Formats: sequence, structure tokens, C-alpha cells
Amino acid sequence: MTNFYLKSFLIFFRIGVFTIGGGYAMVPIIEAELVDKRKWISKEDFLDLLALAQTVPGIFAVNISIFIGYKLRKFWGAFWMALGTILPSFLIILAIALFFRQFQHYEPVERVFKGIRPAVVALIAAPTFKMAKSAQISRYNIWIPVVSALLIWLIGFSPIYVIILSGVGGYFYGRYKSKKLSKDKGGNNA
Repeated sequence: MTNFYLKSFLIFFRIGVFTIGGGYAMVPIIEAELVDKRKWISKEDFLDLLALAQTVPGIFAVNISIFIGYKLRKFWGAFWMALGTILPSFLIILAIALFFRQFQHYEPVERVFKGIRPAVVALIAAPTFKMAKSAQISRYNIWIPVVSALLIWLIGFSPIYVIILSGVGGYFYGRYKSKKLSKDKGGNNA
């Protein structure tokens, strides 16, 4: 195993061990580690891979690790990053399964988990605001993520359809803007 593969495995293993709340709670930590600190991928590539990871079936954390790993080092990058993501959860669940009955109704454990839940919400919300800045959300297009979130949350609309509809809408909006710019330039020359 080369140094890169070992490093990438250990990064995702550490993230998996210390991130409570699953895939979306991992996003800010993965971003800080791979985009900001190590500069292995650009912010734009990270956002694209994030969107892609949300559209395919499967566990989000595993999807994002596979896509990042594949982008960086093809099959073996995907393999080691995915293994680093999966192994901590597997080992933790195995340990919990072995001792679950002993502390299932232990009040201090229940209190700890009740305290952790709000922090997990914050871990998921923080990258949302960060991504909104990167995606250039403004007062003119803020309605798109708001309506998308409401469709998914209230109606149960599939995120895949939201992404497809947003892409189609963006395509037609881009065509409209480009025609309008061409028309404005043509009108100014007369």
C-alpha cells in the first residue's frame, strides 16, 4: 500500500470514528481535510462530487468517499477511501451489538445521545450555508433551494427529480440569458 492510499484510508477512518450523525455530518470534516487542508481536490470538484453522491443509491458517506477516491486515484483510491469510511461504523456497530443489552436502558447513555442530536443538526446545517456561498445563492435565486428543500421535506419528492428539474431549469435559464445578452448587444450596435 503506497503512502497516499494509507493516508487516504486513515483520513476517512478517522472521520468515520469521530463523526456522529452519518454522511451529511461528515461533509464539513471531509471538506476541511481534503479541500482546505490537503488541497487534494478543488472546492468546485468537491461540490460536484457531493451532488453526484446524493443522486446515486446507497449510503451517502460511502458514495462520497468512492467518488473522491476514484477522482484522485481511480479504483484503488475509491477502494481505500470507501474501506476507511465503512470500517469504523462496522467496528462500532459490532461493539455495540456485543454489549447492547448491558447498557440499552442506562440513563447516562440515553442522556449523552439526547445531547449529541442537536450538535449533529448543526454539523449538517453548517456545510449547507457554506455550500450556498460557493453555489452563489443570491436574493434572486434563493427560492430554488428553498422550494427544493420544501418539495423533498414536506411532499417527499425524490432528490433525484429535484436535481434533474434544477438542471433542466438551469439549462433553459442559461439559454434565455444568452439570447437576451445577444439581443441586447445586437440592439446596442444599431
